[in-house]
Amino acid sequence: MAGQAVYEVNDATFEKEVLQSAEPVLVDFWAAWCGPCRALAPVVDEVATQYAGKLKVMKMDVDSNSATPMRYGIRGIPSLLLFKGGQVADQIVGFVPKETIERSIQKVVSQKVVS
Repeated sequence: MAGQAVYEVNDATFEKEVLQSAEPVLVDFWAAWCGPCRALAPVVDEVATQYAGKLKVMKMDVDSNSATPMRYGIRGIPSLLLFKGGQVADQIVGFVPKETIERSIQKVVSQKVVS
């Protein structure tokens, strides 16, 4: 359920793919049975294509991976978490318009990482 610019991440690869990423990462927490998740998928694909080179976009199936969603307090899906410098920079819960996601991405992509 991932477009060509969207990659699957799991509990085992999360640290390397997301937390250690040099570029900001958008993680879409979803499940196959979730209608709003399926509705949001094409929007996430569009965003991944639009921000290629500036933002890495990953999807995590919450049914197959429980440790990471639990670690970040994911209680409702779809949930989008934006990571920058290994930290959660923003969070969006539920089905939202593309503009809402873009505003969040713009804010995160443009801010400087404070070490």
